[in-house]
Amino acid sequence: MRFIRVAAIVGLLSRFLGSVPAWAAESPAEINGADTAWVLVSTALVLLMIPGLALFYGGMVRKKNVLSSMMHSFVAMAVIGVQWVVIGYTLAFGPDVGHFVGSLKHMFLNGIGPESVSGTIPEYAFIMFQGMFAIITPALISGAIAERMKFSTYVVFIVLWATLVYDPIAHWVWGEGGWLLNLGALDFAGGTVVHISSGVSALAAITVLGKRKGFLQEPILPHNLTLTLLGAGLLWFGWFGFNAGSALASDGIAALAFTNTQVSAAAGCLSWLLAEWRFQRHPSALGAASGIVAGLVAITPAAGFVAPVWALVIGFGAGVVCYSAVVLKSRIGYDDSLDAFGIHGVGGAFGALATGLFATVNGAGLIAGEPKQFMVQIIATVATIVYAFGMTYGLVWILDKVMGLRVTDDEELQGLDQAHHGEKGYNL
Repeated sequence: MRFIRVAAIVGLLSRFLGSVPAWAAESPAEINGADTAWVLVSTALVLLMIPGLALFYGGMVRKKNVLSSMMHSFVAMAVIGVQWVVIGYTLAFGPDVGHFVGSLKHMFLNGIGPESVSGTIPEYAFIMFQGMFAIITPALISGAIAERMKFSTYVVFIVLWATLVYDPIAHWVWGEGGWLLNLGALDFAGGTVVHISSGVSALAAITVLGKRKGFLQEPILPHNLTLTLLGAGLLWFGWFGFNAGSALASDGIAALAFTNTQVSAAAGCLSWLLAEWRFQRHPSALGAASGIVAGLVAITPAAGFVAPVWALVIGFGAGVVCYSAVVLKSRIGYDDSLDAFGIHGVGGAFGALATGLFATVNGAGLIAGEPKQFMVQIIATVATIVYAFGMTYGLVWILDKVMGLRVTDDEELQGLDQAHHGEKGYNL
């Protein structure tokens, strides 16, 4: 009987997937080995960014929450890793539906096989590369809700957020037929898709979630900035795959994006340190790490579109702009625990607009005599902000009513490592 049941299930799956996959009937396009190798390496580099993000965030929380914070990144690797294959990829890159989202044609990667090609690389390579972006983006949001959100609710949240927010926006900007792509919006590696969407969503989430106990009333200090610096270094290293890999080829544009990534990260670090030195009288390790990430965030949408001299300008600007946003946090009074909005939301918007100003390669911005491009970038930025904030606010509000968002006061006081995971980060 069990054999019959298994056979029936296999038969149903075969009927759903089709007895002859679509790719088997297609003539294979030519695959470029160098392009494929570079994209595969870049995919691994972007995956490495996620443990890097875990270290970056983990060092900034109090020691009673270090594992909880790091788990936010690691569980995204598992949960969104599955979601992307089941439904995420087809929603983002499947055949266009109304210029808003992809169809369900490629659920479970239906119709895709070893011979399927995307440009000059196997489609599987493209799927996995884009899948790493899908994983890290909701993990970025966790920096805002650290130390007070229920782990179970967080897991449900990132699945729904990836499906309802990330995947549609990715289709708008990168999917064939997406309305922002048709409009001419420039986003080389995710300024709108990754950073604005996650940063603005972080702000929406904490608007519903509320502040940590003792915020602005007692010191809430990072417990281990050595972890944060190590995480920042891994993010810088992995970001070469994030940006240069987005060329999807081993060519001059990839080399340009690689160069601009290095230049902007260095400039962002330097300008943040100089701002701290000027206004706080000392350059801090946390400031160095934050400036690196700010420079990387801002250059992401522009990496393949601007000359290195403009990458310097973008990096220096990002350090100052994001530093200012983080300083304003305490004055305004919102509790963005690890500055997800201040760096990714503000830095992503700055970079998207800067792309419209300084694009001179592969596109023309305002300085190249194309004011229209700058206007398009404004539209893309505003549309992403409005959609991401509105959808996230509604989603978090509903989850609060259904599951509850916050841990109890006792759990927050005890620390989420012990309360939710039954273990400690340090047993010394």
